[in-house]
Amino acid sequence: MTNDDFTDTIHRNHERAISEATADAQFDAWIDGASAASNTGRRFETRTPAVDETITTVPRCDSEDVDWAVDAAEAAFDSTWGSLTAGERSDAILEWTSALRANSDELALLESLDAGKPIENAKYEVGKALDYIEYYAHVVRGEQGHQIPVANDVHAFTKREPYGVAGLIVPWNYPLILTAWKLGPALAAGNTVVLKPAEQTPLSATRIAQLSAGILPDGVLNVVHGFGDEVGAPLTRHEDVSKLSFTGEDMTGETVMKAAAEGITPVTLELGGKSPFVVFPDADLEKAASIAAEGVFYNTGQSCEAFSRTLVHEDVHDEFMELFESEAAARSIGDPLREETTTGPLASKQQYEKVKEYVELGRREGATVVRGGGTDPLDDENAGWYIEPTIFDDVTNDMRIAQEEIFGPVASVLTFSDYNEAIAIANDIDFGLAAGVATTDLSLAHRAADDIRAGTVWVNQYGRLVPGTPFGGYKRSGIGRECAKETLKEYQQTKMINIQIDDPEL
Repeated sequence: MTNDDFTDTIHRNHERAISEATADAQFDAWIDGASAASNTGRRFETRTPAVDETITTVPRCDSEDVDWAVDAAEAAFDSTWGSLTAGERSDAILEWTSALRANSDELALLESLDAGKPIENAKYEVGKALDYIEYYAHVVRGEQGHQIPVANDVHAFTKREPYGVAGLIVPWNYPLILTAWKLGPALAAGNTVVLKPAEQTPLSATRIAQLSAGILPDGVLNVVHGFGDEVGAPLTRHEDVSKLSFTGEDMTGETVMKAAAEGITPVTLELGGKSPFVVFPDADLEKAASIAAEGVFYNTGQSCEAFSRTLVHEDVHDEFMELFESEAAARSIGDPLREETTTGPLASKQQYEKVKEYVELGRREGATVVRGGGTDPLDDENAGWYIEPTIFDDVTNDMRIAQEEIFGPVASVLTFSDYNEAIAIANDIDFGLAAGVATTDLSLAHRAADDIRAGTVWVNQYGRLVPGTPFGGYKRSGIGRECAKETLKEYQQTKMINIQIDDPEL
């Protein structure tokens, strides 16, 4: 297929898919159980990164729309949702997820178009997202308080109660999964929600809200679209928002945390990462190379926990690099709507430009490009925001490409000579979200997992997150944990009840 033929094909595929996804559909905000236009009357485009074409438009909301959504959420909390039993909430959430599963192909197509995800990845991620929501609907049924033995004449016990209105802000790299990570526990715990999806990827959040109609009470789930300063900032500062949860880059996390401090609002932050993958000399190198490639190239590297720093023992460096380069070469770059594609475009022109700058920066810093480095792997400037999987060797840990979150398909390979040096390099970073270890020595695996300062350490694997496994970071990677039973406590507060028991008079 010539370049012109490829371009024609990918454009035709996306024209058909956009027509299918948007036929008879209106992607508005969702407030108080109904579609809503912004009071501003303005709208903005969401574009598919594979061909940089408009998919549709969504309302450009502002602080007045945020007020409207928060008022609706507060009213729903006071009138219905906050007083339902855990079982009643669970039943409603499970009915909703059944409706979402019945529309999972539609959701996957929206996710693929909006974020540039390979369609097979999008289908997988939709299924995982719904697993998380269902998990919390089940887990909340088993919640229990505690009886505290204060004295013989006192009955003291605890119960957990929702905060009220939860403001949830999610990024563009995993729009539906990260929405589910927050919506599941927030709703199951008894809160109502105002959700702000990323302006680059607003469609799946809109559609799941529409599919809640007639299932969740009006006002329980509200979605407002827009930009950070116009919607995100008013939401984080709102006096009637009692809980905040944000996923995104660390500098924005600082801003959210400062806004939360003004109202003493509890906040959960899942922020950036620069995760090390440490390949010890005894590792199965073929498996390690496969893990390293999946860890940094999945989702075109747009993962906060991506294995963007590969630390390899000097004795196995050359053999590992040959295998790693082969894994990168085997990635299928192309049309996200084709099942065989494993690497799609970056999610936006802004992200493309950022990653391209980091590739050039790596060259200037003296690192060696051993694979990739091209910013137009499809040899066609009209094909979208593609950057080929790239591997830098001869990287030192003081280089910016080793310290800063690139959020693209760019791997930095560093070498070490002994265990202590490996751990020192792994920990010499501002982030601590995740890490990986490749070894066949069980003692070494345990020791390294203990010594690496990160919220998750995968041994001989990457990315296995399932409902029940807590996920969150150390240092600048955030506060709190998501994905697990303990996450419910992020959306609840504890009440202690102490009752004096008098002696019977009979």
